[in-house]
Amino acid sequence: MSSPSEDPKPGLPDDFDATAMRERYRAERDKRLRPDGNDQYIEVVGDFARYLEDPYVEQRLEREVLTEDVEVLVIGGGFGGLQMGARLRDAGIEDLRIIEKGGDFGGTWYWNRYPGAQCDIESYIYLPLLEEVGYIPTEKYAFAKEILEYSQKLGRHYGLYEGALFETEVTDLTWDDEASRWIVTTDRGDTLRARFVTMANGPLNRPKLPGIPGVEDFAGHTFHTSRWDYDYTGGGPLGGLDRLHDKTVAVIGTGATAIQCVPFLGETAKQLYVFQRTPSSVDVRGNKPTDPDWAASLDPGWHKQRMENFNGLVSGVPQPEDLVDDGWTDLIGKMIRRFKDAMQEGAPDVPKILEMANFEKMNEIRQRVDELVDDPAVADKLKPYYQMFCKRPTFNDDFLPTFNRPNVELVDTDGQGVERITEKGLVVAGVEYEVDCIIYATGFEVGTAYSRRAGYQIRGRGGRTLEQKWEAGMQSLHGMQSHDFPNCFVMHMLQAAFTANFPHLLEEQTTHIAYIVGHALEVGATKVEVTREAEEAWAKLIIEKGAGALGALGGPECTPGYYNNEGQERDSSAAQAVPYGGGSIEFFELLAKWRASGDFEGLEFGRSEA
Repeated sequence: MSSPSEDPKPGLPDDFDATAMRERYRAERDKRLRPDGNDQYIEVVGDFARYLEDPYVEQRLEREVLTEDVEVLVIGGGFGGLQMGARLRDAGIEDLRIIEKGGDFGGTWYWNRYPGAQCDIESYIYLPLLEEVGYIPTEKYAFAKEILEYSQKLGRHYGLYEGALFETEVTDLTWDDEASRWIVTTDRGDTLRARFVTMANGPLNRPKLPGIPGVEDFAGHTFHTSRWDYDYTGGGPLGGLDRLHDKTVAVIGTGATAIQCVPFLGETAKQLYVFQRTPSSVDVRGNKPTDPDWAASLDPGWHKQRMENFNGLVSGVPQPEDLVDDGWTDLIGKMIRRFKDAMQEGAPDVPKILEMANFEKMNEIRQRVDELVDDPAVADKLKPYYQMFCKRPTFNDDFLPTFNRPNVELVDTDGQGVERITEKGLVVAGVEYEVDCIIYATGFEVGTAYSRRAGYQIRGRGGRTLEQKWEAGMQSLHGMQSHDFPNCFVMHMLQAAFTANFPHLLEEQTTHIAYIVGHALEVGATKVEVTREAEEAWAKLIIEKGAGALGALGGPECTPGYYNNEGQERDSSAAQAVPYGGGSIEFFELLAKWRASGDFEGLEFGRSEA
């Protein structure tokens, strides 16, 4: 038996046993490990392609097939595409098209209209370009409707509707070296010849389904939360799902989406079963309307300052004050307090301080479950046993109390997931739960190939695909450009940076890309390409830096999930396909210094004869 001491205070009980808790974390992880990793999920093709259909377009837009040249093509109309379009407009670029598979701008917030959908990063830092547009969100954590409307406002403000191709998907992207153009084809039969292409497809855009045996056998109704079926449930994003009063409903998943929609389903369904594999950490939401006096007091530059303050805190860098002050930054406050206490006793043990602060925070999370859930047995099943950032933290004040309703039952699968699906329902531990409807709150593909998530291949010089080039290890400069793929920019975290506030990363990337494209057009260059030496040096630096923040965020000791490749060891080539190990702050500073130098190190600008 280990000693319970290990200096647990402050914030932990006197009998807290750190060694025992580590063992509990490890046991919970081990029983969830499975050999199929990402292969446990079904690709939404063939009969499952119905989960990709757009339920929000009443009548498909009819337009002529396009065959044309365009200076810059942006793929994706979510925050990434909108921010990219805004920065290109700022750079004076008018010849611009945005291709978006949805019926309007919004991306994640176009698709996710399930009841209760809401940002879990403070809206004052999550919504981009607030000062440029002159907008203040109405609440600390805005709901999906407001975010979708704001996305449309961005489109109008920057004139991005002109030239936007909605309800359109790219089917192929091929480089024409002689013409220095990307030949882009779409499912509408379009052929666009683009000088520059920026891919803002987003990290979470393609729904995933669990490969449960019998998933195709269910005879009742099904849908994915990212394509919510209000015709079946009734009501709308604010609830009132009145058509479920005589329905027995199953929700598969207890992640960030289920946390928000389960309370609304519990209010109206005759019977609700919530099938859980791994419980989420559910912290206080504490949403509140925006204080107009506070909004009026903001000085110019407040938005960037607030984003950087939050990013610093969640990156473990102490700030003079915590401007956001929420569940994300609370853990950092605990770390700082422990640092101060340890400094009074000599040199602090940093790893120990980090771990004990995390223990303290997760103990709070589990205590909150006991406070809000009446049945001790149900409460125990809802308690998460892993480090706080092993899975994306969630924040909600209504999810846990929903399990006090007599019509709501938690079906905990002890980490194994649903055993099988039958014609009538779902089976767990040999018990069949008959239901009228299955709702998949199972998230989006993350660990699959980029081309699979994008929905098309990217063919560079000589017809070689980006997937083929990166098979032996990702090669890029700053995560955004790759040799033999001129004039092509990718916006994602790999070989770039991880930050909890993803639009902050997009802000830095779009600023960087617009700077490069703007310079190319200014000097009359028809192509810009990373040198082989530059991308090799960047890949070497990525390996040397290691996983960095990702090590604490979904490391091998964590319960399986999309943060850690479903608990599977990555092959040697995957060591390069990680965010910059120095952290997002260092990465953003590196990009800024690169631009400030003005010498475009690692890039070659050229001119074609075509």
